[in-house]
Amino acid sequence: MLRDPSAKYRPFPQIDLPDRQWPSRTITTPPRWLSTDLRDGNQALIDPMDAEKKTRLFDLLVKVGLKEIEVGFPSAGATEFDFISGLVRGDRVPDDVAIQVLTQSRRDLIETSFDSLRGSKRAIVHLYNAVSPAWRKIVFGMTRSEVRDIAVEGAKIVRDCAAAQPDTDWIFEYSPETFSTAELDFSVEVCAAVMEVLQPTPDRPIIFNLPATVECATPNIYADQIEWFALHIPNRDSVVISLHTHNDRGTGVAAAELGLMAGADRIEGCLLGNGERTGNCDLVTVALNMYTQGIDPKLDFSDIDTIVSTVNYCTNLPVHPRTPYAGDLVFTAFSGSHQDAIKKGFAAQEARNDTLWEVPYLPIDPADLGRSYEAVIRVNSQSGKGGVAWVIEQDKGLKLPKRLQADFSRHVQAMADETSRELNAADIWSRFEVAYLPSGRDRFALIDYQESHAPGGMPSTFAGKVRFDGQERSISGRGNGLISSVLDALREDCGVELEVVDYNEHALGHGSDAQAAAYLECRTPSDAIVFGVGLDTDVATASVRAVLSAANHI
Repeated sequence: MLRDPSAKYRPFPQIDLPDRQWPSRTITTPPRWLSTDLRDGNQALIDPMDAEKKTRLFDLLVKVGLKEIEVGFPSAGATEFDFISGLVRGDRVPDDVAIQVLTQSRRDLIETSFDSLRGSKRAIVHLYNAVSPAWRKIVFGMTRSEVRDIAVEGAKIVRDCAAAQPDTDWIFEYSPETFSTAELDFSVEVCAAVMEVLQPTPDRPIIFNLPATVECATPNIYADQIEWFALHIPNRDSVVISLHTHNDRGTGVAAAELGLMAGADRIEGCLLGNGERTGNCDLVTVALNMYTQGIDPKLDFSDIDTIVSTVNYCTNLPVHPRTPYAGDLVFTAFSGSHQDAIKKGFAAQEARNDTLWEVPYLPIDPADLGRSYEAVIRVNSQSGKGGVAWVIEQDKGLKLPKRLQADFSRHVQAMADETSRELNAADIWSRFEVAYLPSGRDRFALIDYQESHAPGGMPSTFAGKVRFDGQERSISGRGNGLISSVLDALREDCGVELEVVDYNEHALGHGSDAQAAAYLECRTPSDAIVFGVGLDTDVATASVRAVLSAANHI
């Protein structure tokens, strides 16, 4: 890298727009959406999609709710032409969907494009030619007037071809390609000349697509360009301004959003941001950004995982796990402090009486996208007690008291350090069983018991059979309740002394066969704190098991 990059690269010039209005505007309604997955997205693939994959992706785009879909570049070859004409002949295009084709401004290419759409109910023909100085000078060797003439001649051919197929409802689109690096006055001049030929009206407007063919400036510059164009294009009420941003600087979504604030009406892009070089505008991100602001984007991403898997299959491109909204890990917290905040957020959400979403670290409810809450918090060596407690509550329904959460998290932390990997719900449950649920390997295990209550408020009696140090033993004790009776029996018959610090219990479901969980925190004569957990279909038996579980920790 150069120590003085200014010797090689020049800063992009500012736009003279002193009274710019877009910074004070907000997005309040969704734009018209166009998917270019099957054209721009397809031509960016190492292995372009075959007809089966293109058909599958087309069906997904329709299911998502896209009403304008760019289906290909029919003059590129027989594969493209046959797919497009097959959609029309096979009556696969819903009546409320307009398919779009792209063509350069050449007679043979335009005529081929119209032929591919023959029989369509409604279709968009997208004409383009590059207009910026670099393309004029380096690629074409043409003057401004010569470049304008290419656009005008193409518009005339489009007009005549459309007139030859009057049964189709034609929509015209023109792109001054490389708009973002062209002179604004020249872009307006070329577009105005195209309007003179195609004669749009407010009822039948023309689409002017203003692409950031290569993203060369910050998003605010693009927004200035869009607002300037909207102010200077004649007959603005007969024009639909469309955005086609790329992601060369990593700000394709931001540029599209600011472009909408600057007065644009339409966005072109791809699901999950596929496209040339660093990709096109990600339609999923823009739409769901609106959704989180309370705006219905008129697109349906309620099954985001199916969308991801279909796009992955059709394009053979992986979706990064941190891709906004769609990645595997975007709703997942490993950090202990993050997990604690999310866990508390869900608890507060459940306790509130309104439907407003307010959960820390989660700008959108994963359930709205078809994601389960089980994947929100996952456990590794960075996790804390809140995350561990969340996982075990989601998996087993256990609502651990806070101090028990802290005690158990030490066990899980040790396991994470030992394995050096993420721990799943099965790992966490197995460690919980070892730590708290009595087994044949423990010092104490319940075999059977009976509880009797003396009349007149006299102490109750516990008489039980337990496995103590591998031997079956009968023990008994008295107290003012079942737990105190068991503690008395352990003290008198086994020499184990415990004092109850805290006790909690809850059901693990509904119905007569639902299990109950009992949690016990105890103090030993040496002031050590031990915990016990008991599970059983009978809450009383669960509490007895919790006492023996605590005794196993002495």
